Amino acid sequence: MWLGELKGVGKMFKKFTNGCVKLVQRFLPDAFVFCIILTIVVFIAAMPVAGMNPIEVANAWGSGVWGLLAFSMQMALVLVLGSALANAPAIKKLIVKLAGVPKKPVGAVAFVTVISAICCFINWGFGLIIGALLAKEVAKKIKGLDYRLIIAAAYSGFVIWHAGISGSIPLGMTALNADGVVDNTAGAVTEIVPTSQTIFSAWNLIMVLAVVVVVAFVNAKMHPDPKDVVSIDPKLLEDAPDNTEVKARKDQTPAEKLENSMVLSYIVVVIGAIYLIYYFVNAGSILNALSLNIVNLIFLILGIAFHKTPISYVRAITESAESAGGIILQFPFYAGIQGMMVTVGSNGVSLASAISTAFVNISTPRTFPVLCYLAAGIVNFFVPSGGGQWAVQGPIMMPAGLELGVTPAVTAMGIAWGDAWTNMLQPFWALPALGIAGLGARDIMGYCAIVLIASGIVTALGFLFLVPLLA
Repeated sequence: MWLGELKGVGKMFKKFTNGCVKLVQRFLPDAFVFCIILTIVVFIAAMPVAGMNPIEVANAWGSGVWGLLAFSMQMALVLVLGSALANAPAIKKLIVKLAGVPKKPVGAVAFVTVISAICCFINWGFGLIIGALLAKEVAKKIKGLDYRLIIAAAYSGFVIWHAGISGSIPLGMTALNADGVVDNTAGAVTEIVPTSQTIFSAWNLIMVLAVVVVVAFVNAKMHPDPKDVVSIDPKLLEDAPDNTEVKARKDQTPAEKLENSMVLSYIVVVIGAIYLIYYFVNAGSILNALSLNIVNLIFLILGIAFHKTPISYVRAITESAESAGGIILQFPFYAGIQGMMVTVGSNGVSLASAISTAFVNISTPRTFPVLCYLAAGIVNFFVPSGGGQWAVQGPIMMPAGLELGVTPAVTAMGIAWGDAWTNMLQPFWALPALGIAGLGARDIMGYCAIVLIASGIVTALGFLFLVPLLA
């Protein structure tokens, strides 16, 4: 009896999954088109909510377009440096070995989900690339594996990135600006919030583990029946010959000898290592000293070390930079959207503040963290950038949280988790993985919609029950 009921539930779940996949494939446009549509939606919404006329909204858009250049460069480097390291020969060999672990389609989906999530926790750019490369390698080895789902599984690990070591919001809480306050907190936070209270807090680590386990299970259960599987010919997944390492020739010119000199690379590696050791020793705590710039420097030094020669690393960076094309194109548009959302109109409010304030007004000390999380999930559709999200919501949510007695660490992580959560339906950050896989956003977003629901339930319950207990 129980077995029959479980099979019935399984069939209903797969039917629901197939419906989501078909719906998304039919209606979800290219990521850049999606960005343009969001621009139009915000342009129209900002007028009645903020009390602005079309000229004022257009001015807010134009003034904001270049407002995230510094952060855009940081994010592009996170992706490019992480990708270059992932493509180092030693790392690639590890990926091939890892791809041989799972033997069946369902197990392969769960395995890729977990590995991707672990890598995204370490560094989101590294995780996006490692996940996609591993999924592609697994697809070469296992027959009957749905190619769309395995790539979606690789991307789904990204749902925990902002709770991890490269999370821009928790890292941003570890430093004070020239005025002696944490940036984007409206002056409400006057002391640093160490990562031991955010990323490495017990409640955050438990939520990360719970989300990874649930998402891996859900992804595995979504694998289609054999008759519905969309597989790919392994020959189509073969990589082009690796040209990142060039064998030394006896007749090398002086310039070529310099380009292929391991000595030059390792001099830079030693200098970088000395600086990092000095930096962390003086910081007093590794956990409290991590920032986006330090994370990027670590991956830069590791990338040079693993690629061995300067010219090999140059080629790896050049190849990796291609995956950042969509991000570079779309960042100015999302900065423009942010400009429209944060500009205060004649009625004294902005679109972003109206959304955030609506959630604050219905909050209690118990419900504020989960409502903060949900508000951030909505705003993330329009500002899919951790730093942009922080700039939009931090000045509103941080003072409100303190007034309700919620600690800055909990409020910050509520925004961070919300920002990461709805990336499962925001195709912006899937671009690098899709580029590696040779797929479009509509091929995987139907599966990601199920991940959105599953991870959303787990995280919301965590903020509602677990955080008040342990924070």
